[in-house]
Amino acid sequence: MTTTSFLEFHKMHANGDDFVIVDARRVPVAITEQLARRLGDRNRGIGFNQLAVMLPCEHAEAQLVFWNADGSPLATCGSATRGAADFLMREGNTAAVVVRTGRGLLTCTRTASGDISVSMGQPSLGWADIPLAREMDTRELPIAGSPAAVSMGNPHCTYFVDDLATVDVAALGPALEHHALFPARTNVHFVQVINRQHIRLRIWERGGGVALGSGSCACGAAVNGMRRGLLDSEVRVECDGGSTTVQWDGVGPVMLTGPVARLYSGRLADAFLPP
Repeated sequence: MTTTSFLEFHKMHANGDDFVIVDARRVPVAITEQLARRLGDRNRGIGFNQLAVMLPCEHAEAQLVFWNADGSPLATCGSATRGAADFLMREGNTAAVVVRTGRGLLTCTRTASGDISVSMGQPSLGWADIPLAREMDTRELPIAGSPAAVSMGNPHCTYFVDDLATVDVAALGPALEHHALFPARTNVHFVQVINRQHIRLRIWERGGGVALGSGSCACGAAVNGMRRGLLDSEVRVECDGGSTTVQWDGVGPVMLTGPVARLYSGRLADAFLPP
């Protein structure tokens, strides 16, 4: 199988959480860690928080493979999954699709308002599955601030604070991302509970930095709040870039619902790609 000598892409965002979709279902594209990092460069590439590559899949409309802007791979991305689902629904003129990610087969639907809902799979709550460095209660970690931890296919660490305005996310995020308790690094959330159906969330994203929004982080933060008994089973998650809704019954998959928008499509110059 040969690869293309050019690359077409689609730039999208979900509440300001920007991502790039590359459709490699029919024409294969060889994405490497180095190429993903070059594409994610906001000055010399396209720029994004995540890259989603759509591959052919026997049991779904597409298989999605994700990359961070620093070139590291990840198993899940709620925002880019919603974006790919929107792309596939428009292509097929349908209101529902199934995609495969590192979380398995995920069902995606379009709501009456035009938002995209994704079944994000069950959260992983055990210390070894997140993963953490040693056995502990994942609802209250033994580090300063007593955060909670969960995995949505990627690790999440959630701090509950009284006032988000007092939190310097850019200063605290890097050290917490690389804390020894998280051998695979972690996304870091700072949550202010407005009421049992509404939280404010600020995010330090693993491999990305401060983000206006993140689908998997919204899920992780809401799940940790529900596990702490602070939130009801359906929560509006308000990030810097806008709001999503997260639902979880405490047992089954987490449902993520929110808007996506397509910004533009383009083709990279041939000279940008390696031979």
